[in-house]
Amino acid sequence: MPPGRPPAGGPGGPPRRPGEEPTDLLPPVHQTVAREPELLTHREDEVELQPFYEDDYDDEPTPEEAKALRRKKIWRRVRRVSYVGLFLMILGPIVAFAIAYQLVNVPNPEQVASEQAKAITILYADGTEMTKIAPSGANRTLVKYEDLPPQLKEAVFAAEDPTFETNPGFDFTAIGRAVWYQATGRDSGGSGLTQQYVKQATDEDQGTLSRKFTEVVKAYKMSEQQDKKDILTAYLNTIYLGRSAYGVKEAAKVYFNRNELSELTQPEAALLAGMIQSPGRSEEPLYVEERWKYVMNQLVKGGWITQEYRDAQQQPPLRPLAEVQSGGLDGTRLFIRMQVEAEMAEDGWDLNRAQRSGVTVHTTINPALQAAAEQAVKEQLEGQDPELRASMSAIDPATGAVLAYMGGDGTGIDYQKGTLQEPGSSFKPFDFVAALQKGEGAGKLYDGSSPRTFPGRGENRPVRNSPGVACVVPTQCSVREAMVKSVNTVFFDMAMQLGTGKVAEAAHQAGIPREIKYDGSMRKLLVGEDGGVPDGNISIGGGQTLVRPFDMTSAYATFAARGVYHRPFFVSKITNAAGDILHQHVDVTNPAFDQDATKSQDIADNVTDVLKEIPTKSNIGCADKRDCAGKTGTHELADTSQNAKAWMVGYTPTLAAGVWLGTDMGNKALVNNKGKDIYGSGVPGLIWQQFMNQAMNGQPVEKFPKPKPIGQLEAPKITTTTTTTTPKEPEEQQPVTTTTPPKQTTETTTTTTTKPCPPRLCPTQTTTEPENPNKPDPIGGGGNGGGAGIPERPPAIRTTR
Repeated sequence: MPPGRPPAGGPGGPPRRPGEEPTDLLPPVHQTVAREPELLTHREDEVELQPFYEDDYDDEPTPEEAKALRRKKIWRRVRRVSYVGLFLMILGPIVAFAIAYQLVNVPNPEQVASEQAKAITILYADGTEMTKIAPSGANRTLVKYEDLPPQLKEAVFAAEDPTFETNPGFDFTAIGRAVWYQATGRDSGGSGLTQQYVKQATDEDQGTLSRKFTEVVKAYKMSEQQDKKDILTAYLNTIYLGRSAYGVKEAAKVYFNRNELSELTQPEAALLAGMIQSPGRSEEPLYVEERWKYVMNQLVKGGWITQEYRDAQQQPPLRPLAEVQSGGLDGTRLFIRMQVEAEMAEDGWDLNRAQRSGVTVHTTINPALQAAAEQAVKEQLEGQDPELRASMSAIDPATGAVLAYMGGDGTGIDYQKGTLQEPGSSFKPFDFVAALQKGEGAGKLYDGSSPRTFPGRGENRPVRNSPGVACVVPTQCSVREAMVKSVNTVFFDMAMQLGTGKVAEAAHQAGIPREIKYDGSMRKLLVGEDGGVPDGNISIGGGQTLVRPFDMTSAYATFAARGVYHRPFFVSKITNAAGDILHQHVDVTNPAFDQDATKSQDIADNVTDVLKEIPTKSNIGCADKRDCAGKTGTHELADTSQNAKAWMVGYTPTLAAGVWLGTDMGNKALVNNKGKDIYGSGVPGLIWQQFMNQAMNGQPVEKFPKPKPIGQLEAPKITTTTTTTTPKEPEEQQPVTTTTPPKQTTETTTTTTTKPCPPRLCPTQTTTEPENPNKPDPIGGGGNGGGAGIPERPPAIRTTR
């Protein structure tokens, strides 16, 4: 409006339009003055802003309201951080995968093959050469895809990667499983063929997620850049299959003497594919059988073969190892090499890795002691039943080093670490350990009369002593006398009073493993109870008491070391071509029988003080009046008075050795060349004595230390009026002064039921039916093992330390 013009509708002004408000009622309009723009925060004419609560509340917020406000702010931050974290979790791996994809290189099969041609040298403890392990076919020609027969490809798919032809280089399910296993501390596994090839080619097998991630990236890149046919061909040209053979073509030669892959049968191809998982176990018959069956069953599951075809097939026989390894070990020393390879693998140096580096393996085997062991077995078995089998081992008590190892003749089962056997009376020292831990000494008296019945498993079934075994006063038999004479009823009673679990624990402390790997799973040993019911058979090494002979040697070495356990080992160190140490053995040791080293020492010394009487009284004492201690043992054949297994385990202050004697089938009575029953003091004892005398010849004569008595060391002297000479018990019995116990007469008619079983793996048990159905079946009727009522023995097994 121009200045000075009257408002509309006012006097002198223009007329008002219809509906227009009268302007004369409005406040006067100030003249507009030009002014600079202002920030909102600097408006002088605005009302001063106040905190919101001053508009709505008279006072500041309550503590509850302030707390609610703070909580809202915290959750707002948490949500924002979560969004960022989720974004990074999704985007991070993608970015990492993309970067890694550009950086990694796919291995070339020709280059991989050229790096697999280095020999491994194995040395004795004195530095002399034991053997060389040279790769088979070092100058091999790589096969082409067209050379791979369908039966071989199908077997490999069935064994290792059924989805190989369709997956992107890895299996998502297997990867997820591997991550979970890694997070829970187990071996991850979960690799498909492409990933296995990458691991084989790069020699990277650390059990870490970072290694697994890189492996997946390389596998994916290889799948993107190469055809599946090329990947499979590269894999089968370079994979290690055992027997020093790299690639399927060489493996076909060393396993089945096949010069062309097309000559392989489906069962043979299945066996080769089965060895991919653990090629170092190629000489373990039970493992090979297990893997062959697995692959054949997977072939049925995948639809490659029919169930009818599967049922008609038999496991193909392997070519003798001695034919395929020039300069390799065979016979008794083949088992040494197998133990060395197994320990190397446990230490992260399997043959695949070792041959890439061309390492030298320094072992603990003493060549002189190894020769002495072999000689003792050979000479003592000469002229005996050719079906007898013997095994033995020797350990340095001070370190755990295995000085000699003879698992058998090298053509069958390793009877030192490849089977579980009933130890018989050689297990009784662990009863005594449990008693000493409770404070009971060698002089404590027990009722040694026979027969006796006890509660628990086999309740009301009599426990008997071996024929001719009796204490001076049967009802007052000291632990010392019972150990020397091997009185079953005393130790059965002792274990039931102490608790059979205590006996099992004492054996574990000495060196018997708590569990071993059996048939692909872990098996607990020496439970001591059956369904919560005490099993007194453990006291006399019978029933379900099964141990490896090698572990018995290790356990007695703990006695020799005065209560200090050292884990046995074969490999002292591994070096490269320049002599640099790649692996060094680290002693695993601890006081065995008590956390207090002094108490553990006292317990072991008290055991030794009793056991040192046995070798001399069994006519297998050491030469030069040398102190030696030990315990014989037998396990009876079914319900007969004859024996199926016999033992002698013993030691000097500086050397422990154990001998086992039996047969392949385990169901034949042990009889010597004079037609007499074999006991622990017989052939096994003579092998032990000859070895110990030769091994200790020229060594200082050391005495066992005098023990610090625990409990009552000696039993009170008992005067008797009748003096007789008890017939010598073949185990340890000597002429004694005794009150002749009444003769026990038991008449039973037995029915033997034989169950079919695989060769070499038959149990020793038969089923006995007493003539009088109301008369309980006796336990421990013959031999020191006490074997009646023993469940069927499991098949021979392979174990990992």
